[in-house]
Formats: sequence, structure tokens, C-alpha cells
Amino acid sequence: MSAEDISVESSGAEGSGVENLGLEALGLEWLALAPSTLVFIVLGLTLVAFIWGRFRYDLVALAALLGSVMLGLVPADNAFTGFGHPAVITVAAVLVLSRGFERSGVVDIIANQVLKVGENLLLQLLVLVGTIVLLSGIMNNVGALALLLPVAMRLAREHNTSPSLLLMPLAFGSLLGGLTTLIGTPPNIIISSYRRDVTGEAFSMFSFSPVGIAVALAGLAFIVLVGWRLTPKRSGQASTDEMFDTANYLVELKVGEESKAKGLTLQQLRDELDETIPVLAVVRDDNRRAGYNFHGALEEGDILLLEAGPDELQMLEDKVGLSAIAELEEESEDDPEVNDAEHPASHKDADKAKNKDAAQDQQPVDTEGLQLIEAVVRNDSMMINRSVRQLRLNHQFGLHLVAVARDGGRLKQRLRDIRFKNGDVLLLQGSENELADSLASLGCLPLASRELHLGQPRKLAISIAIFALAIVAMLFDLLPAAVAMSTAALISLLIGVLPLREGYQAIDGPVIVLLAAMIPVGEALETSGGADLIANALLGFGSDWPVVVTMIILFLLSMLLSNVVNNAAAALLMAPIAVSLANGFDVSLDPFLMVVAVSASCAFLTPIGHQSNTLVLGPGGYRFGDYWKLGLPLSLVVLVVAIPMILLIWPL
Repeated sequence: MSAEDISVESSGAEGSGVENLGLEALGLEWLALAPSTLVFIVLGLTLVAFIWGRFRYDLVALAALLGSVMLGLVPADNAFTGFGHPAVITVAAVLVLSRGFERSGVVDIIANQVLKVGENLLLQLLVLVGTIVLLSGIMNNVGALALLLPVAMRLAREHNTSPSLLLMPLAFGSLLGGLTTLIGTPPNIIISSYRRDVTGEAFSMFSFSPVGIAVALAGLAFIVLVGWRLTPKRSGQASTDEMFDTANYLVELKVGEESKAKGLTLQQLRDELDETIPVLAVVRDDNRRAGYNFHGALEEGDILLLEAGPDELQMLEDKVGLSAIAELEEESEDDPEVNDAEHPASHKDADKAKNKDAAQDQQPVDTEGLQLIEAVVRNDSMMINRSVRQLRLNHQFGLHLVAVARDGGRLKQRLRDIRFKNGDVLLLQGSENELADSLASLGCLPLASRELHLGQPRKLAISIAIFALAIVAMLFDLLPAAVAMSTAALISLLIGVLPLREGYQAIDGPVIVLLAAMIPVGEALETSGGADLIANALLGFGSDWPVVVTMIILFLLSMLLSNVVNNAAAALLMAPIAVSLANGFDVSLDPFLMVVAVSASCAFLTPIGHQSNTLVLGPGGYRFGDYWKLGLPLSLVVLVVAIPMILLIWPL
């Protein structure tokens, strides 16, 4: 498609804008703006909403789609075609296959090998990051991180090193590995499908490999030799018999009959401990008093809400007999949401249940009978925005919630009232034989645990065979990627590699909705002439510069965009601009599309740029500002390696 063709197309779109909107009939002629102007307004508001983060990105994308339809930018008949787009289908299928790998026992196999590397930190980094680079090329990179995160935590625990030295390099390694193949990351799938729409031929499974492998190797070398020194060295040392100190938890401690704390004021308790541990609140008979406003003596049955790490919890139990309690309130009648949905009891019955002995609702943590484990809430977890009682953790999953840690703010609610968020670190208690299945069903990643075994080793060979057949079908053009991956996912479900329920859970609904909604919006950017306007501005600004300078600017813009919005959204928005730039220079569009594919996948600057970054935020003890210290130089390394490699493999 030539630049002249695009101009004609754009003019046609602009000429039909008022008719599509029907604004004259409504007396709103003043709103009859050019389609390109309208699409910029929609995208501007969408980006602001993405960055603001008040609403989930899938809801923002859906609002952008519906707004585009109402403004006449997207034909109503085409509004939901994105849900059947090959890129969306491929991403969903890859997510299912990746979850199958997680359940196949590969964790234990990898862990047994990685744990043999010894105490040399550089060797640990090389093996961990190198392994995740390889895994991320054959499965979704978030799934690869899910496999290796517990392995990295266990490695750090056994060698008494800080997890912060390992986890950020591990997350960034998952992003680098995703660059190497078509299915490694959603931007590659999107760019491949976009090329097919424009030229009639998609990128193949390994079209991304030459550039991706070079970038991944350069990034790996930088991280192992230099980059890890730029990560914060947060405290996280623990012996093999202790839980990992990844964060301070919000925990509930109960004053027992034999507790030395009984009869003491909070100030006397602090004097007894010779420590300043902030007591956020004291709960007595369901009445809560703020810690700073509680001046009486503690009584038997009182519950103290405080923030403490594992060492402090042990000290509190040893010195004054305050024991952590596991929250069993998920079936309580006083939760209106649970009551309305599952227990339509009278208020009289609710009051009777409310007055039962507190021991029926809470119990001391018994580390002898059950196993304690730390886990992080995944972005696709069913726990998000739900409380313990709504989830009915004990009844349905056999788990007790002991404590919660959340980065970026202090938790002040009772454990039973906390609504979980992506990245929350939980201290859970459950049966050793059921922990793996329960965590997988809930969508949590295990962190520090005592010899937790995940997966079903007998399924590993079957998973690999199914995946290999799908790759062969794609390599020899027997089946398109969407069909090959969907077939492999279906076979995995039919033969029991992955339970059907987990298969549906593996499909990240928000990501699918985001992709499906933004595909028509991205097309509107092209058909309205908006992409051409941006491309012409860049062409005019750098008319005397070499083409490579414009490629670098495109690379930087895409990379910055991917750090504040979802990487898939960045690829969808930048792809039309890349094609318009290529047409403007009258060169091949492949190098420009490759620039977008690589740069949109490299969100190293913020914890919100990619799900992998978010997953390690809590377990690694990182802060928002920690990411750019390693991410910025790594981004420059990627840029310096990627542009020459793209020009070498995909000449202008």
C-alpha cells in the first residue's frame, strides 16, 4: 500500500465523518470534528486513564472501543470483531498451554538442576536468567516467571542471600526471552497478525529469533555482569527452617488465657518487649479501637492488629505469649455478600452465629500439623477484589489466611475484610498434600516454602509432545498459528494435562478484552488518517535525518508507551504509525514493525509496565523507583543491539 493510497483512504474517512456521526440531526454540528481529531481525543483520554490506573485497563479499552463506535470511528458491525482476531485467539491458546507446563512438574526438574549451582551469585544469576530466557521463548513469559519465581526464592533462602538481587533480573529476563519467538510475548503475535493484514503474509514462528536472540544474549550478559549491582539489596535473609522475610505482614495476634500480655497496657507491652512494634488497632468483642487511642489493659480474647515480620512474630510469642491466628471467617453469617449469595438466613440467626465463641472462627497457627507457605497473588487470580469470606478459603480450598503484606501502603483492616490485589504477599496455612493444587486454583505463586512440590511429572512428556506438534505445524505452514495453538490447547484439556476449570482460569480475561477492544481502535487510528498525521510529523521533523534516526525515535516512543500502558496496547497503537513511516520513506515495512515488536516488549522502567515486573514487586521488597535503576541502562543496551540487528536481518 503506497502513501498515496493511504492519503486517499484517509480523505475518504474524513469526508464521511459527519454522516457517520449524525450530529447535524442532533443539533451538535459543533462536534463534527475530523475523524483524525476525534481519534486523537479518544486515544488521549484512553492513555490518561491507563496511566491514572483508577480503572482496570480492560474496562478502559472497552470504553475506548464503545466511544469510538458512538463517534463513528469504528463501524458498529465491526465493534467486536477483535474477539475473533487471530492474535487474540493465539494469545488465549498460549496462556492455556503455558499453564499446562506449570502443572506438568517442570518446576521440580528445573529446581533440582538450578539448586546445584552453589553459592556463587554470578553463576546463580546466569543459570536463573538464562533458564527463563529459554523458557520464555516457548511459552508465555509470565508463565515462565511463574515457574521460576519459587525456585529463585528457594535458592536465595538456602544460600542466605537477598531475593531482591535475583527477582528483578529474573523478571527482566522473562521479557528478554519473550522476544525470541512468535509466541513468547503478545506484541510479537500482534505485529505478526498486523503484517498479515497489511501484506497478506504473517511473520513465522522464528522470524523474530535472529534479532530477539541477539538482544536477549546482550541483555543476559549485561544483567549477569553489571546489572545486578544496580538492584537494591533489601533484607531477606533466612535460614532453611524459617519463612522468608520478604515484607512486614499485617497480622492478627490473640491474647490467650496464659498470655503474659494479659493485664498490660500497650505501653507496658512495648516496655516488656523492649521493641517498638506499631499496634494499629485492638479488637474487643467486635469493637475496634485505634492503637494510639487504646489506653486500657489487654484482656483475654483481645485481638491486636499490627505490622511485623517473621522474626518479630516469633519474639512476640516467645516473650509475651501472643500467637498469630489463622482467619476462618469466610463462612461467617455477618458478611452481607456471602449471606445474600449463599446463606439466606434471618437476622436472628446471623446474630446467634455472631455471638459464637471466637475460637470457632479463629485458631492459633499450628506449624506442626499444617504447612505454612508464602504466596503472591497473580494478576489473573480469582482472589483479586475479593475477601477471605467471599472466597471461603478454608471451606473450598483448605487454606487459612495468617497474614497479608502489600507494597505501597499500610493495611489497617481486619484480615477478614481485606480485598486482595495483584502482587499481595500472603502467609497461608494448609495441608502439604493439597497446597500446590489449592494455590494453582486460586491463581497464586508459591514463594518460600518447605520443599513444596508442584505439578504432575507424568504429564511433562505429553505437554512437550503436544507443543512440539503445534510448532511443527506452524513451521511447515500446515496450520496458522491461531489454529495450531488452539488445537494444542484443546488436546491438552481433553487428555487431562490441565483440568478444564484451570484451562479457563489460565485465559487472562482482562488481557483478552484489552486486545479485542484495542484492535478496532488501532484500526481506527489508521483509517481516520491519524497514523499518517503522526508519521508525517515525524517525517517533517526529521526530513534531513537518516531513516535510522526515525527508527530510533519510534523505538523510544514505543518503549516509553509500553512502560505506562499494557505492552499489547502499545504494539496495537504503534503498528499503524510504523507502517505509515515505512510508506513515507518508501522502504520495507518489516524493519519498522520489528522495531515496534522489540520496543513494546521491553518495559523495564516501571513495575506497572509488565505483569512480570508486578509479580516480583512484593516478594523482592522493591519500590516503584527501584526499577529504572536497572531498567534504564538495560533499555539502552537493547536499543544499541536491536537497531543494527534489525537493519542487518530486515534491510530497508
